[in-house]
Amino acid sequence: MVKIYGIKNCDTMKKAFKWLDGKHISYQFHNYKTDGLSPQLLQSLLDLIDWQQLLNTKGTTWRKLDEATRNTVNDQTSAKHIMLQNPSIIKRPILVTDDKALAGFSDENYQQFFAS
Repeated sequence: MVKIYGIKNCDTMKKAFKWLDGKHISYQFHNYKTDGLSPQLLQSLLDLIDWQQLLNTKGTTWRKLDEATRNTVNDQTSAKHIMLQNPSIIKRPILVTDDKALAGFSDENYQQFFAS
């Protein structure tokens, strides 16, 4: 089963949904806003994706943090703390199968993900 994690109204999420639907790939969607983000779920994602790839430092949520807070994020523990407080700071979408995961969306990366 394919799971996709993110926030429903995100433009990148919409592209990923369209791609998956176009390829007739069934998936289960987990919305951080409505379904929540537990420490256990976040850790399971961190077990598959490095925290530096998971943390979206180019998005609005990151830029809205004060500089002192941003400067404290320097390892997985501090990144996990920020992500639990601000789920919107997690790169979207996160695509997960039984044994692998992919952060972000691009047509090429999705094709490779499902080819392997």
